[in-house]
Amino acid sequence: MSIKPLPFTAEQITSIAAKYPTPFHIYDEKGIRENAQRLRKAFAWNEGFREYFAVKAAPNPFLLKILKGEADFGADCSSGPELMLAEYCGINGEGIMFTSNDTPASEFVYAKKLGAIINLDDLSHLSFLENCAGLPDLLCFRYNPGPLKEGNAIIGHPEDAKYGLTREQLFEGYRIARDKGVSRFGLHAMVASNELDPDYIIETAELLFNLAVEISKELGIRFEFVNIGGGIGIPYKPEQKAMDIEYVSEGIKRKYDQIIAVSGLAPVKLFMEAGRMITGPYGYLVAQVQHIKKTYKTFVGLNACMANLMRPALYGAYHHITAVGKEDSPADMKCDVTGSLCENNDKFAIDRQLPMVSSGDLLVIHDAGAHGHAMGFNYNGKLRSAELLLRSDGSVLQIRRAETVADYFSTIDFSAMEWFE
Repeated sequence: MSIKPLPFTAEQITSIAAKYPTPFHIYDEKGIRENAQRLRKAFAWNEGFREYFAVKAAPNPFLLKILKGEADFGADCSSGPELMLAEYCGINGEGIMFTSNDTPASEFVYAKKLGAIINLDDLSHLSFLENCAGLPDLLCFRYNPGPLKEGNAIIGHPEDAKYGLTREQLFEGYRIARDKGVSRFGLHAMVASNELDPDYIIETAELLFNLAVEISKELGIRFEFVNIGGGIGIPYKPEQKAMDIEYVSEGIKRKYDQIIAVSGLAPVKLFMEAGRMITGPYGYLVAQVQHIKKTYKTFVGLNACMANLMRPALYGAYHHITAVGKEDSPADMKCDVTGSLCENNDKFAIDRQLPMVSSGDLLVIHDAGAHGHAMGFNYNGKLRSAELLLRSDGSVLQIRRAETVADYFSTIDFSAMEWFE
């Protein structure tokens, strides 16, 4: 059986599950801190480098505070509540990158009030922002390279994406912004998700560096930063290798020296907005086997469902599963690992080889630290699970309690039912 390491022993997680009812998500603080430091160190050659953690990946203030305190990460936000989370955690001003689409006026107003870097997704948003909040001194546009850059399975082809400006629109946007008095500029693109090819990330940086040089020469503006986006994947499968972030850094530095420095545009700050690679490998969904069903195949039914982790159902994504205490047992049980939702695609794994498990056993689903709990929902009356933090000293802290039935019904205005009587 393929093995992926866990940050806790079978005895530890069994003890934790005795105190905190399953299912729950648990995050490895030590792993997250070390990973954040590694990224910051890799790009230390660029003065002004900053990682803007994609809040949507894991919107919990405890995690945001860890990342800010450990490596001075900023926050990549795309909604009002995400801006609120950043502000609550002491991340403000240009520590926030506000990249949104179909944005309501109130959120542009809020972002400008916080002093966030506003990254516009469409040319029409320039006048919309001016009318509702006024133009800031610093402005950024999101570029969509279309067929110039291949996408991947998750994000699709760039030309089919709803995000970003075309090349022609980009030149027009910067020209208009310049003429309206904007004096500071940034450039951004995000064209892939969960990408494991390091050269893809380097090529994206090269594309943006060349574009920044062209725009600068034609319009007489200077870019303060280039944000190469996120999209760095993680090895969900045991046989996959994590992206060599040092290799990526070295490749981007070569392109920076060859393009930005040679053109006389240095210094230009390099920004990233990784989310998945920061917390993804350090989060785990822990659930308990409830039933073993045998019909045309074997089904291992858990007390978790796709409301706790929807990536397998949404993308057909692989998440490794460890049967606690049976890591060394032969994987001779072929099964589907399922949840209790009234949807047939509510499956964490299909035809997966596991050790022989039985009711009451704990299963740990790996790499659930990004786009896991965050994508939860309440269909079928399912309640979102708790989030726990495994501290560096081995202690456990509950950083989000599990939802209750009272939470589920709390938004219904029962007083209005009198109207029907």
